[in-house]
Amino acid sequence: MSNIGLIIEERERNIGNFLVGRLLPFRGKRMVGPFIYIDHMGPVRMDDHANMDIGPHPHIGLSTLTYLFEGAVMHRDSLGTALEITPGSVNWMTAGRGIVHSERTPDRLRHVDKRMHGLQIWVALPKHLEEMEPAFHHVEAGELPAWEQDGASFKLIAGEVLGRRSPVPVYSPLYLMEIHSETGTTLQLGDDLYGEVGLYILAGGVDDGGEAFGAKQMLVAKDARLCRFTLAPGTTVYLFGGEPFPEERLIYWNFVATSQALIDAAKQRWRRQEFVMPPGEHDPVPLPLEGGFLKPR
Repeated sequence: MSNIGLIIEERERNIGNFLVGRLLPFRGKRMVGPFIYIDHMGPVRMDDHANMDIGPHPHIGLSTLTYLFEGAVMHRDSLGTALEITPGSVNWMTAGRGIVHSERTPDRLRHVDKRMHGLQIWVALPKHLEEMEPAFHHVEAGELPAWEQDGASFKLIAGEVLGRRSPVPVYSPLYLMEIHSETGTTLQLGDDLYGEVGLYILAGGVDDGGEAFGAKQMLVAKDARLCRFTLAPGTTVYLFGGEPFPEERLIYWNFVATSQALIDAAKQRWRRQEFVMPPGEHDPVPLPLEGGFLKPR
C-alpha cells in the first residue's frame, strides 16, 4: 500500500526576469515540517545578453537555502556579504528581524552563454527566534556529509538525520538530503526519519507501493515511519522534512511571520527605506502595490 498522502506538481511562476517551478506552498499543504517555500530554478540556458538580476529585497522570519546544480549566482546582503554561489555549495541566510539581499549573474558570466539550475528554499524560524539577529553562513560542497548506502549515494545538505549532521546551522529539527542511484535500489528509511516528510524527484522515477512517479513531482508521506520507496536507475531525489511548528505562518511577499503585526511592521520599514541595503546595491525591488500574499495553488 502506498504511503503517499499528497502529490504536488511543479507550477510555473515568474520571479522577476526568471521562471521557476514552484512546489511549496501548495493549497493542500502550506508547509512540510519547517519548509515553507521551495522553487525549482531551471534548468535554463541563458545567452550572452540574458542574466539573472533579482535586485535588493527584504526578508524576515526565515532562513533561505540556495543549492545549485549548474551555474553561479552572486549573492550580496546587508551584512556586507559578497559571495559567489557555485554548484554543490550551500548558502544559508537567516533573516530574523530583517535582512536585504540581491541575487545576480556574476560579472564573469554576464557576457557569455550559461546555464542555471538549482533549488531555492525557505525554512521558517521557530517563533522564539523569528526576530533574531540576521546571519549568513556559506558551506562548501566538500564539507557536506556524503556516503554510500544500499545502492545509493547520499549527501546531507542541511539538518540531522541517519546518524549524520550537516555543518549548516539550522534552528529547528529538520533534514534535507540528496539521494542518487545510478543502478536503481529500494530504500527503507522510515526508522530514521521524523516529523513530516517530502520527496522531490529531480530526475528519474520513484515507485511507492506499486505507484510510479516521475520528475518534477513532490510526494508528501502519510507517515515518516513508513518511508520505503524504490528508485529507478539514474534517479536523483531530495528528501526533506522535520518537526512542524505549532503556530501557523503567514507569508506576504518575502516576509514570513507568526503574526500580521510583524508583517505590517516589515512592510512599513521597507516603504520608509529603513532596512539596511547591501553595499554597492541600488534599485530596490518595490513592495507589491496590491495583494502580496503568496497564494498557494
